[in-house]
This record gives sequence, C-alpha cells and structure tokens, in this order.
Amino acid sequence: MASGLEVEAQLVLTWNGQPLQLAGSGSYLILNVPSQQVLDELTAGPPRPPGAPKPPKGPDPLQQLHDLGRRLGLVLDLRVGGKTYVTFGLPDRNGPKITLSAVLGKLGSFFR
Repeated sequence: MASGLEVEAQLVLTWNGQPLQLAGSGSYLILNVPSQQVLDELTAGPPRPPGAPKPPKGPDPLQQLHDLGRRLGLVLDLRVGGKTYVTFGLPDRNGPKITLSAVLGKLGSFFR
C-alpha cells in the first residue's frame, strides 16, 4: 500500500470548450469544474442508443475513488464553480463527503 504520496501541480484541461482546473499541493488535490451542467456532461457516461438495455450495476465509482484516495494518502476536493461539491479520500470517513451545495446543484440541474 502506498502512503505519503505528494504532488505539486497546476493544470488546466479543456473539455468541450470548458476549462477544468486541477491543482495539487502536498497530499491535497482540487479539481474545479466550471458549472453543474459541465459536471453532468462529464459524469453522464457514453451515450446509449434508444432501447438499449441498461448496463448491469457495478461497484459504486464514487466509493472506489474515495477508497483509492485513502490508499494513496490523497484528498481530492471536487469543486463546481469554485464551491466544494464532494471531498474524496478523507482518512476519517468511510465514504465521500457530499456538501449541501452538491445536493442543491444536482436538484437545480433537473430544472434546466
């Protein structure tokens, strides 16, 4: 098991014309996504043809990301529009820490 992994990084990625900012210092990473709409597009997965069966349920990808962060000793702070949305890899938690702004942002995205 790895422990004590440290990073120093600053990176801007462009996805569908939208800037995704990744910054890291020590064992803390921040990924900033510009809006809830962009996050929804990122997490939607590949498009399925109409009438195609749903893929079988697998392990929860958020829990897997959280467990990986804990194993590597990294904390990932996912932000939407500069506000913390979900924090992965916290050593004192069994699962990702989801914020109220994440819940409200997700609810608001249903009405767009």
